[in-house]
Parts: sequence; structure tokens; C-alpha cells
Amino acid sequence: MAAAAALCRGRAPPPLVVILGATGTGKSALALQLGLRLGGEIVSADSMQVYKGLDIITNKVSPQEQRLCRHHMISFVDPLVSNYTVVDFRDKAVPLISCHAAACLAEQEWASPLRGQRDQYIFARDKIPIVVGGTNYYIESLLWKVLINTKEKPSSAPRPGSDRKGELEQLDSAELHRRLSQVDPEMAAKLHPHDKRKVARSLQVFEETGIPHSEILHQQQEEEGGGPLGGPLKYPHSCILWLHADQAALDARLEKRVDDMVAAGLLEELRDFHRRYNQEKVAENRQDYQHGIFQSIGFKEFHEYLVSEGNCSPETSALLLEKGIQALKQVTKRYARRQNKWVRNRFLKRPGPNVPPVYGLEVSDLQRWEEDVLKPALEIVESFIQGREPPAEPLRMEHDEKENKRSPRVCELCDRLIIGDREWAAHTRSKSHLHHLKKRRKLEESGHAGGTMGDSGDTETSDEDGSLPLP
Repeated sequence: MAAAAALCRGRAPPPLVVILGATGTGKSALALQLGLRLGGEIVSADSMQVYKGLDIITNKVSPQEQRLCRHHMISFVDPLVSNYTVVDFRDKAVPLISCHAAACLAEQEWASPLRGQRDQYIFARDKIPIVVGGTNYYIESLLWKVLINTKEKPSSAPRPGSDRKGELEQLDSAELHRRLSQVDPEMAAKLHPHDKRKVARSLQVFEETGIPHSEILHQQQEEEGGGPLGGPLKYPHSCILWLHADQAALDARLEKRVDDMVAAGLLEELRDFHRRYNQEKVAENRQDYQHGIFQSIGFKEFHEYLVSEGNCSPETSALLLEKGIQALKQVTKRYARRQNKWVRNRFLKRPGPNVPPVYGLEVSDLQRWEEDVLKPALEIVESFIQGREPPAEPLRMEHDEKENKRSPRVCELCDRLIIGDREWAAHTRSKSHLHHLKKRRKLEESGHAGGTMGDSGDTETSDEDGSLPLP
């Protein structure tokens, strides 16, 4: 560790290391190994690990591992807080990394405990910040200037209660989108009317700043080092390690991990958390699995089992338990796919030059961890520490300069609004669109091109590309 600190001393600036990858690829294990060998400190960027409780289901590192290498941003938010945001995360995490960033946030409540304590900053202690996590917008908030702080100077840490964005999300989708169209038509045109969270956020930005969200984003993009998707990098000297695996191997590993969670006491953890925080809400029919830690993958999947335990036969309880376990396995595998898709879209296909180099590490065969993962990761990070070219080549960026991720198009054939060039291409290949196209051609060939498109049996509940019907 002392040797690693010596490598950093006198070299400005030390690198910021980001470890990305789907759940189950070994991000936490690699971070711990790098931290121990290179004198690093780990910053968790997981939106569920900030909350106290559900340590098994959120896959937190153990207390023993936290004692081996210093970890930050784990288990400090009350489970009943539902309005903890990515802005809160950024305002606490950024000052931990950089004293310059802390100075920029000096008026923030989160930064106040660090004022005048330069040795609190990871960079200032000749340590390497290692950001680990799977929550995309948390990681992006540390890498780029992409967020807009609409909060007044807080008087205390986030606490239980509603916020303006949550209030807006209660409105009807069409009404919410109509309000945004009146104050920020440019942003309204880029957001799908059914995407309540993003529409509500943009409306909140205007209400609390008096400036259209689209105008603020343009200002960020036009800053030196900015790009089409956001402002400049906070830490230009940074690198990304992407752990990826063969999908079949990862699926098998995730199924085993769920079984290991059950063996490690998952059911006891769920029962205790349900009794302490959720039982009363369920009884009053006000449970909320869309905000805070209650949206954690794994908790809501066991809802039926938890609420019926003790009130049904042992056979029924066993069936509900197995149903919850299988649901957890399926949703975990789907989540892993979404995480990998995000890495490809936001880093490998991101337009603009402001993307750190991404180095791929193959983790399909855990028996080859030392050769395929740890050794090359150490070589890459040590190269950044020493200011030389890494021996490995970063993954090639595959971005299309002409691609528009926010262009709105209406498919009149399917009566759907599609946002983004890539989504439009996916929609035109979807089963639903091709079905309607085939039917229209048949009608045209038979001389009945004016026939209806909404006959019974012709509509589907969802599209493979995820597009939604117009409101």
C-alpha cells in the first residue's frame, strides 16, 4: 500500500477508477483486490446500498471486507426515506473524492462535515478512488456534469416524506405531459408521454429554477469538454473496467447466487424488514414498491409470501416461497441484461468525445480470474497511476455521430410514439409492427385499404421494443 501511495505522490492527478458490469460479475471482489494492492478506497454507486437494511438482498460487502478496505456510501440512509435522489448521492459522494469538488459544493449540507478537513478527501490522501456499482445514473453523476440541483440549501439530511417530483408523478400521464409542453415544448417533444418520472423531473426543474430543463442541458453541453449527452467530465484522468460474461454462464451464476442468499439467511432478513417497515403499510393498503429501498429487487417479489405467512397452510406457504425465489431469479437475470445494455449504449455508443477509455475484462470462467481479470486490471490501473499507456487496448467506441437518441416519431400504422433513432429501428422490426404492416398490405391488395386497424385480436398488450401506445 505504501508503494502504491509512493507511485501517486507527485503525480497529478491520480486516476479515478470505475468498475462496471452486470450484477454477479464480481465488481465488488475486483474492487476489494485493487483497493488492497494499490491503496484504493471504494465508493459504492448503488442506489439500494445507500439504505440501511436488506444487506443480503442488496448484496452489500460484509463488515469484514469493509474493515479490510475503506468503503463509502453504504448503509447511511433511513429505510423510510423515499425522496433520496441522485442529487443527494452526488452531493455526498463527490466531496469524498476531490477537495476541489468539495469546494464547489461548499454550501451543500452534505459537504459541511468535510470543511477544513483536507485529509478526508480520497485524492488528498494519495488514495485511488474506485467507484463500483450498477446504478447507471449514480455513476454518471460522478463522471459527468449532468445533474441539475433544484433543491434549496437543505437544513438536514433527507428524511421520510414526499417531494415535489413525487407529487407530480401522481398526476395523469397526459396531464403531466401537457403541463411540460406548455413550459418546455422542446423537452416535452423528446420525452415519451408515458415516462412519468422523466416528465415529472423536467417539470420540477422548471418549477424550482424558473428555467426550462432543455435550456439548462444546452448550457451544460456547450461548456468546454461537453458533448451531446451532457457536460464535461469531472475527472478527465479516469478509466473504466467493464466486467462482462457469456450470458449462459452469467445466468447460471445468478441462479446460484439467489440460492446462496437463501442459505445465508435471506428469508429471516425479509421477515424482519417486512415486520419493521412494511407490515403496517400493507395493512393500510399504502405500500409503495416504486420508491426508496422498497423497490429493491427481491423484496417485492416475496410480497405474497410475507403477507400470507402464518395465515395459510404450510403447503401454500411453501408454494409462495418457491414462487418468490423463482421470480427473484428471473428479475435478476433481466436486470443483468439491462445493465449490460446500458454500458453499451452509454459508454461504447455514446456520441461525443467526453468518454473515459473502457477496458473489457472477460469473467465467464471464474477459474481464470487471476489471468483474465485481476492481472490485466492491475496492469491497466498501474499504467494510469504511472502516467503511461496501458498494455491493453480500450474497447472501440461504436457511436454514430448522426444518431439522435431523442428524436420523436409517430408510427401511424401502430398508433405509437417512438423516441430515438435506435428505438424507431427496433420498432420497425418488432412483431407488432410487422403484423400490422402485413395486414395493411393484404387490405391494399384486396382493395380494402381503408379498413380498420383496431379489430379484435389485432392489438397486442406490448411491443418487443418497449414502445407505448399514444395517450
